[in-house]
Amino acid sequence: MSFHFEILKKDKSSRARLGQYSTSHGVFHTPAFIPVGTQATVKAVTPEELREMGAEIILSNTYHLYLRPGHELIRRMGGLHRFMHWNYPVLTDSGGFQVFSLNSLVKVTEEGVHFQSHLDGSRHFISPEKAIQIQEALGADIIMCLDECTAYPASQEEASRSLELTLHWARRCQEAHASPDQAIFGIVQGGMHSDLRQRAAETLAEIGFDGYAIGGLSVGESKEVMFQVVADTTPLLPPDRPCYLMGVGLPGDILEAVRQGVDMFDCVLPTRNARNGTLFTRSGKVVIKNAKYAEDILPVEPGCACYTCRHYSRAYLRHLYLAEEILAVRLNTIHNLHFFLQFMNDMRKAIAEDRFDTFAQGFHSNWISGEEQLPEARESYLSRQGLRNVKNQQGGKFDVQ
Repeated sequence: MSFHFEILKKDKSSRARLGQYSTSHGVFHTPAFIPVGTQATVKAVTPEELREMGAEIILSNTYHLYLRPGHELIRRMGGLHRFMHWNYPVLTDSGGFQVFSLNSLVKVTEEGVHFQSHLDGSRHFISPEKAIQIQEALGADIIMCLDECTAYPASQEEASRSLELTLHWARRCQEAHASPDQAIFGIVQGGMHSDLRQRAAETLAEIGFDGYAIGGLSVGESKEVMFQVVADTTPLLPPDRPCYLMGVGLPGDILEAVRQGVDMFDCVLPTRNARNGTLFTRSGKVVIKNAKYAEDILPVEPGCACYTCRHYSRAYLRHLYLAEEILAVRLNTIHNLHFFLQFMNDMRKAIAEDRFDTFAQGFHSNWISGEEQLPEARESYLSRQGLRNVKNQQGGKFDVQ
């Protein structure tokens, strides 16, 4: 067994904790944000750029790689790490979410899932055993059980029936799992029903997995419901194993989940928002297409050390985005991924220094205030760059001194 989870420190006022997960391809530190590389690539950036930003682990998608180029081809090419030139930890999801979300013709049975490819309409069948077989061929360091993604909203009866299938599949996945170098995680489902979530957590713990994921959230429920499900579920999971909240999310959501003891997160928000022209800062989102940035010489976020902020202004990024230049996607993506990875690094440091609550309060305060409400940051940046702000009705024009 080449993987091991170690808890380094626990926060004194919450369930937040600092840890590290060792794999055969290196160590990643928790709480961790996992950039999503669906098709063996994190969109618009190279592996070298990801490492420079601080990424230690990435996620690839079993469903997409199974259909194209095929898991056996990737095995013949030396496995996923070599195929994509990323010699660091990789997590693969089971592909279950994509099976249900990308296909209108899906038939679910106790044996597995029959579906049609969204690419060419070809018919396929994935059983729990095959889901494990595909992920073992890919060679990921962490693999996931096949689960049924419970529809939202779902009645108690519907969620219960779906959960029983997920638990049945989890047992079969664990029995099929044969690679000692790959950790396998079970997935807690159960809709928004606390009693079903409890049953899922307890049953998965009895089966025994190397880690546990919380699935089926951020699917349309309110923030209050999501946070309550997380708060109710995490205490039921084995405390010596990593807890992974799938598909979440916004920085504030991650922060509150860390407070409840979650160790790992993945989400497409940084890259998808980058392609849509929305950039993240400590004090809120910047929608770069807005006219107020047309003559704004500031970087996306003053003080940010990412490549984009070190070299380019909001005005230039807005121009690239409106001109539909490929560089806009790259620069926006670099900033957003750097922001999320630095956010996690700052959070880990706060836990290590026993100031998690202060960090959380400061983040929420700044995020709510909004970036245009921080004139001191603007003035400080201009001063450092040898620029002065021309005061006018638009408030965005600058002269070089």
